[in-house]
Amino acid sequence: MPSIKNLILQGEGVNLDFKKTITSTEKIAKSLVAFANNKGGKLLIGVADDGAIKGVKSEEEEKYMILTAAHQFCKPAIEPSFEEIYVDDKLVLVANIPESDTKPHYALDDQKKWWAYIRIHDKSVLASKIIIEVLKSEHKDNGVLISYSDNEKKLLEFLAQNEKITLKGFSKLLHCSYRKAQKILVGLILANVIRTHTSEKEEYFTAVSW
Repeated sequence: MPSIKNLILQGEGVNLDFKKTITSTEKIAKSLVAFANNKGGKLLIGVADDGAIKGVKSEEEEKYMILTAAHQFCKPAIEPSFEEIYVDDKLVLVANIPESDTKPHYALDDQKKWWAYIRIHDKSVLASKIIIEVLKSEHKDNGVLISYSDNEKKLLEFLAQNEKITLKGFSKLLHCSYRKAQKILVGLILANVIRTHTSEKEEYFTAVSW
């Protein structure tokens, strides 16, 4: 593992999150789920958002909060591992969250509802229905066989002429329901024919360039 200082210099990102302290099991569950649904990640506890090393007062208390979130506020439960590292006489607690093979994971919010999240840049973002379907299918061993019907051809022809398309745009193109359009998109994402792009504002799809 790169040194903590080098990690901090990279800044928060897809697989790295800083927490000065853990204040809420719901909030931390969201981060844990987003990492597990992506490629895994590290939580650095005792580090402020700007990268300043503050250290933790009680690593046992922080571990307890993280484990409570991982076991009671994440479904399926997540198993983080911990490292305790001293930097300039200050203790930084590192929580390692592996990529899960039981995706998708959901986090419980303060309204007692379960939501799936993924990591986009340095944010934990709500996963769309399409992303959830892709996560569900990712670890199944049955290879995805795509039969190119007129629907798939229409989409690929559209993407050859245009940079991107949304679910709404695709269902309009096919004159079909969102559900049917979604199913076609999921199949093409799993077959690595198209790629999904998610931000907090929108989700769109582009062709994979070979």
